[in-house]
Amino acid sequence: MEILGVDIGGSGIKGASVDIARGSLTAERYRLPTPQPATPDAVADTVAEVIRHFAWKGPIGCALPAVIKDGVAYSAANIDHSWIGADAQQLFKKKTKRHTYLLNDADAAGIAEMAFGAGKGQGGVVLMVTFGTGIGSALFLDGRLVPNTELGHLEVRGKDAERRASDRIRQQNDLSWKKWAARVDEYLGRLEALFSPDLFIIGGGVSKKHEQFLPLLNRRTPVVPAQLLNDAGIVGAALAARSIT
Repeated sequence: MEILGVDIGGSGIKGASVDIARGSLTAERYRLPTPQPATPDAVADTVAEVIRHFAWKGPIGCALPAVIKDGVAYSAANIDHSWIGADAQQLFKKKTKRHTYLLNDADAAGIAEMAFGAGKGQGGVVLMVTFGTGIGSALFLDGRLVPNTELGHLEVRGKDAERRASDRIRQQNDLSWKKWAARVDEYLGRLEALFSPDLFIIGGGVSKKHEQFLPLLNRRTPVVPAQLLNDAGIVGAALAARSIT
């Protein structure tokens, strides 16, 4: 069975059809820039363009950088603040004319990694952390998701962690891999103290360069790169949408 997954980020909106039995894309990803400002209507219109590109007729899953409860957005990370309080799931359904399931973007990536990637078969406490425009998190206990953790907003040295250790900050401040890894290590240490995880999975765009910084980390918890890389959000969004088929 195939479901279309859409991953909405601060800089790009990308989608593809997914074989949910295999966790693999069945078509080349299609990406459009995230509109600025990234208001609900503008983003939903862009998602509808992605749907039209694939001439998609079935259900869709959408991953959004926000706390999502029953389809309503309760926060807005790297998208317009007008998302807060919006019934985003109904908006996407209206704009796309398709049955739609909406969830947090890091949760989507984590679902994919637990089903088909680095977390497959892993019990205990698993924390997936995505480093990109911000920092996302997905927390699992014995394979079951604890949704909407938003641990990128933990305070580290008086700032949101993502304002110190996101990949955007690394690039903006032209940090060396060594300096950035020290910030990531400090942040993961805070998570380690709070949750005593059995495994960290590192995702987001920077995971493609994991060999540059993972060996520099000094954690007692094993730290591994995500295996689905930047496709994780698309795959996880599609997997989550199984509930509406």
